[in-house]
Amino acid sequence: MGSAMSRCLLAVILLLVCCWVAASASVRVEPVLVEVEAPGSATTLTLRNDDHQAIDVQIRIFRWSQSNGQEHLEPTTDVVVSPPLTTLSRGAEYLVRVVRVAPRPVEGEESYRVIVDEIPDRAASRSGIVKFALRYSIPVFFLAPQTPEPRLAWSIDRSGAHLVVAVQNSGGKRLRISNVKLRDSRGVTVSLRDGLVGYVLGGAAMRWPFRAALGAKLSGDTVRLTADTDSRPIDATIMLGPGR
Repeated sequence: MGSAMSRCLLAVILLLVCCWVAASASVRVEPVLVEVEAPGSATTLTLRNDDHQAIDVQIRIFRWSQSNGQEHLEPTTDVVVSPPLTTLSRGAEYLVRVVRVAPRPVEGEESYRVIVDEIPDRAASRSGIVKFALRYSIPVFFLAPQTPEPRLAWSIDRSGAHLVVAVQNSGGKRLRISNVKLRDSRGVTVSLRDGLVGYVLGGAAMRWPFRAALGAKLSGDTVRLTADTDSRPIDATIMLGPGR
């Protein structure tokens, strides 16, 4: 009896696995970051379809800014992508052109994000196959020669249930920040995040909240912040603000 029930349950599980398939990543985008220095005004992205069937994708571009510690994406006509919509046949590679068409010269560094969305196959959904819509967000930067390098000022505060790390970039270029760690005077070290934390754009400020439990392990008035970036390591001593 038990054996028969086990076989029945196994059959049900196999049926569910076959009918509800969560598709793995099928579209690849390269490169994952683009930088174009003036007088250049154009670049390309390569899309590749690793799926066994054709895939429809939508490509859009947005102006990327940061204010009050938050990210903002806004429609733009200064830069265009071509084509905005295409079908990738199985195993195919496709070039997407990204062109700055604004007539004015680049001042400093202009930041954009190309959003590539995979459009789910509705027919597959109706047949019981779950297709997750994939989205890629590719940073694109157009910059003038001799744009000032990043110049960062850090602060740390406890706000409610969070430890908040803030950074102000008074330089002209963005900085990609990852692997942030804090160490107090006793040598106690906490890892706020392994891997990417985020970007701080030129002339902008960002704030990243982390779990307060991490900050509770730290003592003293100052902490040492270390992090990795896409240009140089960060090692800074920062006042630890009081909780609110």
